[in-house]
Amino acid sequence: MDYSVVDEDEDDEALITATHVCRAWREFFISHPSLWTNFDCESADKTRVYLERSKTSPINVWLDRSCAPPISDPLFQIIPHSVGRLKSLSITAGLDILHDIITHLPPHAPLLERLEIGGVLRSREPYLPMLGAALFNGDLSSPRTLCLERVRTELPWRNMVNLRSIVLRNPSPDSPSIRQLLDFFESAPRLRNIYLESATPTTDGQIGRLVSLTCLKWIIILSGQPASRLLSHLFVPVDASLTIWGDSFQHILEHHLPRSLGNLRNISNITNIRFTNNSRIKLSGPSGQLIIVSRLDTDRLGLEALGRFDTSKIERLEVATDDHPLTRPSYRGLIPLKTLRTLTLSRCRNPYAFMSALSPNKDTSGLVPCPRLEEIVLVPRTDTEEIDVKSMTKIAAARVWGGAKLRTLRIVGGEDRANLRDVLELRKYVSNVECGPWVDVVDNDSYDIDEDFW
Repeated sequence: MDYSVVDEDEDDEALITATHVCRAWREFFISHPSLWTNFDCESADKTRVYLERSKTSPINVWLDRSCAPPISDPLFQIIPHSVGRLKSLSITAGLDILHDIITHLPPHAPLLERLEIGGVLRSREPYLPMLGAALFNGDLSSPRTLCLERVRTELPWRNMVNLRSIVLRNPSPDSPSIRQLLDFFESAPRLRNIYLESATPTTDGQIGRLVSLTCLKWIIILSGQPASRLLSHLFVPVDASLTIWGDSFQHILEHHLPRSLGNLRNISNITNIRFTNNSRIKLSGPSGQLIIVSRLDTDRLGLEALGRFDTSKIERLEVATDDHPLTRPSYRGLIPLKTLRTLTLSRCRNPYAFMSALSPNKDTSGLVPCPRLEEIVLVPRTDTEEIDVKSMTKIAAARVWGGAKLRTLRIVGGEDRANLRDVLELRKYVSNVECGPWVDVVDNDSYDIDEDFW
């Protein structure tokens, strides 16, 4: 059982109640040590009971100390003798309390796999709680997941050889420096998941340094500060996913990218571009993807940033909303369409007008600027919206550069979107007309995140 997703109060009450039903139930539940491995260490009596009944099983403990604990606190009296059994430890405390807790922990926790530390920020404390090498004597060789929230630390600790996931939530100016983050990443060679929230450095200082994240599966950066200063120092492998969220109107999307894209190998060969209606741009290649997200208005999506990528091999384009910046004169011809094979249009009232606006030339003379286009997917605005069949017929009947023919037209939403006459008309020009169930294709993103990471 994952202690991080259990309501400890209800879980404790149900477990204790079960032991009072009858003697048989009591013997059954007490004889299963795994049922007694998750507890909050609030009561000395309860802590002793759980430690006794869990026998030698690894334990998961969470500590929430909003005020200074008394000398009789079970944390000081009992836990130090059993900390060698710790599998998961979650600590939430203030500056002075956190220091006391850490000093009572032993120098080594051989079974510890997950460590969470959250600082409590009070108005009278000018800085966040500070973690030093006193935490397990600076040796965190066993943890696989580390979560730090509102705490400061002089990263790295030693021997982070088993660390797979790291979460850092540090508001500026208490975020780690670039040097500290790079040192930490180098000390954790098996890192697969990195989540940084408001923890991106605001200054540089490691010019020319490049750290290879060879095991990286995904990295997510949420910050109002440009992520480029950190990304410029990270070698992102081809099978990794990189997601960047920006929440400041002062930084358009291109400012969140590093000066050089050579170390971001996962976006070196883009074959898929997806624009959603919530200011998300997703660039994908044969083995990786880059996701850029911003709360900026659609006029400032930073489409100019695409000019820094090689988009000459685009095969799939997915676009949401009718009034998309791509259709405006200033962006005409931004995306090369000569290699485009599949076009997905979501919430688009007039597909023909949209495709004409994508042409690099103002006068298309009835030519659709996609010589290799084989498939068009139409996704309605809602599950009751009508499809502009006339517009689609115009596309299907249009002359195409290079003489290519549209092979497949998928109308998402079912047969009720187009009557039989319209379907027959479309089939004069398209060999395969399909009508499928309604789904929100463009906005249905997933990040394939490990369940134990959160």
